Amino acid sequence: MDVTPRDPTDPLASPTRRRLFEELVGLRRPATTLELAERVGRHHNWTRAELARLAGAGLVDRRTVPRPRGRPRHEWSVAPEAQPGGQPPEAYTALGRWLARAVGRDGGLDAVEETGREIGRELAPDDAAGPLAEALHDVLVTLGFAPRLERDATAPLRYVLCNCPYREAVRENQAAVCTLHRGITRGLLERLDPAATLAAFVPRDPDTAGCVIDVAPAGSPDGAR
Repeated sequence: MDVTPRDPTDPLASPTRRRLFEELVGLRRPATTLELAERVGRHHNWTRAELARLAGAGLVDRRTVPRPRGRPRHEWSVAPEAQPGGQPPEAYTALGRWLARAVGRDGGLDAVEETGREIGRELAPDDAAGPLAEALHDVLVTLGFAPRLERDATAPLRYVLCNCPYREAVRENQAAVCTLHRGITRGLLERLDPAATLAAFVPRDPDTAGCVIDVAPAGSPDGAR
């Protein structure tokens, strides 16, 4: 997601706080205070205080992760409802780079989707921990989709995307942008859980959002459609 604060009172107007948020976005997974402190080169007490400010502004969440031994560990992640700069997330910088990579390949939309798969594999964090449901959710959050995870008998993992970070580009060419996104989703799954499959990918109006991603975990009879 693009981080573009325009208001000097915005929590991300501080360069160091903005860098901290960008590090968390770039990881595409939760991280501890100590890891983030090391990444930005600041003391962990300062980092914890700045993360608390970002949490107070609705930009990050703190989650508690139980461990077999010892105290639970606290991790920070980008909040699904985060609105950097006070607006719904956008991601045109990354989208432009990805489309430029796809354009010019022979094969039309098939080539666009294949490029998306390559990108998705690159976007998946190398050290993602925890179940697929959480790992994919965390990546979709950092890409700016504000996902809502739902579970039911017909779709064990369903993500309803409450924001389209590419909405302006989708208005111009929905087929190309959504095909790229479908490929990215496939590539993410290939890295996060090769046994899982994309059971459904349903684009919606970019201004109202609500696109649906259904994932069939390993052993499910559902196939991609």
